[in-house]
Amino acid sequence: MSRKRIELLFKKVAGAEDLPLPCYMTAGSSGMDLQAAVEGSKIIKPGEISIIPTGLMIAVPTGYELQIRPRSGLAAKHGIGILNSPGTIDSDYRGEIKVILINLGQEPFKVARNDRIAQMVLCHVPQAVLIETDELPSTERNGGGFGHTG
Repeated sequence: MSRKRIELLFKKVAGAEDLPLPCYMTAGSSGMDLQAAVEGSKIIKPGEISIIPTGLMIAVPTGYELQIRPRSGLAAKHGIGILNSPGTIDSDYRGEIKVILINLGQEPFKVARNDRIAQMVLCHVPQAVLIETDELPSTERNGGGFGHTG
């Protein structure tokens, strides 16, 4: 089964011309890896937050978003996560994509230019219309939450 392809227009930020474009690393990948566009390198100390540029601006089509997600290898091996995970790049945003990394590990973490720091996933996002009502349809679960199933 083939997947639907959506064209994404992009522009590289001045100084990021040497960086490769994000790409799917395998045929079954959901996300494209994003690279760091730092000058030289950046050290993120344990507990520290750092906003890392990617050097890319992307025009996301209306009705879609780009979700910026952590890379599992960075999380498992180094404790590196993304604070607002998943981050959202809206269809009307035209600025540079930046990633908010946090070091939850025990050691300083070095981000070098061209390091793969996150992945982006293109997602369809319909807009909802809210309709006020006096009663909601009931379900088996109803209001159960916060561990109600054990």
